[in-house]
Amino acid sequence: MVKLSGKIVWAFSIALTASILVYVWYITLPPEKPKATSNTPVLLDEKVLLPLPRKVSELTVEEAILLRRSIREYTDEPVDLNSLAMILWAAYGITEPKRGFRASPSAGATYPLEIYVVIGERGAKSAEVFLREGVYKYEPHSHTLLLVKEGEYRRELMEAALGQRWVGEAPLSIVICAVFERTTSVYGRRGEVRYVPMEVGHAGQNIYLMATALEYGAVVIGAFYDDQVAKVIDAKLEEKPLYIIPIGVPKSPPKTSFEDIWEYITSRR
Repeated sequence: MVKLSGKIVWAFSIALTASILVYVWYITLPPEKPKATSNTPVLLDEKVLLPLPRKVSELTVEEAILLRRSIREYTDEPVDLNSLAMILWAAYGITEPKRGFRASPSAGATYPLEIYVVIGERGAKSAEVFLREGVYKYEPHSHTLLLVKEGEYRRELMEAALGQRWVGEAPLSIVICAVFERTTSVYGRRGEVRYVPMEVGHAGQNIYLMATALEYGAVVIGAFYDDQVAKVIDAKLEEKPLYIIPIGVPKSPPKTSFEDIWEYITSRR
């Protein structure tokens, strides 16, 4: 029987110990987080990694402005998650990473708005996979939807909006809230009565135009019971609802051409 020298045994022991430590380290590593590519959402249990912002529409800005309408009648088709991602980014997504600037201008870059999405059953999908119905919150820095609570809440939101049926019939609705203190702490009452209302208007128009460019319809709604809306979406105490914006595929897409506008204008000159 061959006897191993002490040095060989010592070296073998060190190698075996190192191998065991490396293996233990490897198996205890947290699983690698999936990443959204430019056009592939990742659906996790409590959040949705949205497709990254990119050029997606064929309409020019002027064409989107021409065709923008307040649409209240929708088909049963769901909203594609790629389109929802772009609509949310257009509303309040990051457009300048070094300073954190967003798609909507904000007084003093105070960014008081918080954006929720109420998604109905089969209201939004990626490929053949539907998102769980529920209330989600948009996190702009990671371009992510965070699940607030699961369930069908469109009827409750409709009731909070004075029974406006398009809120209940649209596949999903965006709810924009404001934390006024972020702006009033800098600008006082002017922030409350002027700057924050201006900002939610900017975001609402961005939603209109991006939705139009992607062949969806939207309508901004301001008639609702604030406390009821806040309860439906589980808004934080300081978050005050300002807009409800149903979105869906329009039953009757708007049809207007620049030639129609030329005729209208020239006839009045």
